[in-house]
Amino acid sequence: MTRVRVATYNTRDFLDDRAAAARVVRAVDPDILCLQEVPRRLFAASRVAGFAGLAGLQWVGRHRGSGGTTIFTSARARLDEAHHARLRVRWPDRTRGYAVASVRVGDGEPLTVVSVHLSLRAQERERHTARILRALGATSRTVICGDLNEDETGTAWQLIGEGLRLVSPPDPTYPSFAPQRRLDVIFATPDLAVLPHAPLALDRDDLARASDHRPVWVDLEV
Repeated sequence: MTRVRVATYNTRDFLDDRAAAARVVRAVDPDILCLQEVPRRLFAASRVAGFAGLAGLQWVGRHRGSGGTTIFTSARARLDEAHHARLRVRWPDRTRGYAVASVRVGDGEPLTVVSVHLSLRAQERERHTARILRALGATSRTVICGDLNEDETGTAWQLIGEGLRLVSPPDPTYPSFAPQRRLDVIFATPDLAVLPHAPLALDRDDLARASDHRPVWVDLEV
């Protein structure tokens, strides 16, 4: 069996300390990293690729129409396929989207990994989640990660929970300097074995400087 570390991180468009964010990612050392709020417009591709290099990871590629979501992989992982999709929002709200990648680590079977960033509007979150789940179809060996912008009482959270189970720890993730809310989570289908959580001594100053969110990670056995 192979251990796979999957992480999720909202990086606030690199508006904070990008070097600190890269140090945080290196300390987490994920095989697969789901990102939200990466640059989408001017020089976006070079900025995202540059951050991947700083973090010691590889970018799955162009993310036009992604709503600022994308996925990085480590040298331990092999990318089979990846794509990004946009989710419609009310103008002039921030664009939203999701990214999907099929990734193998070691001799393991492929994992479908999804990075999502849901709307600030409850009705849009519900509609977006329903669309993502329809697009994925019958799910197995699937992980959905991201910033849901709601907690376990929200409809989007509950929709995801109908076919997947929450596997990330209960710690709050927002705001990064003194977390109060658990917005960033990881769900996995029941056929994936989840290993005991491995706490990491991440630098508190780096966490506060890097973004307004904290990263979340889980270890899976595949």
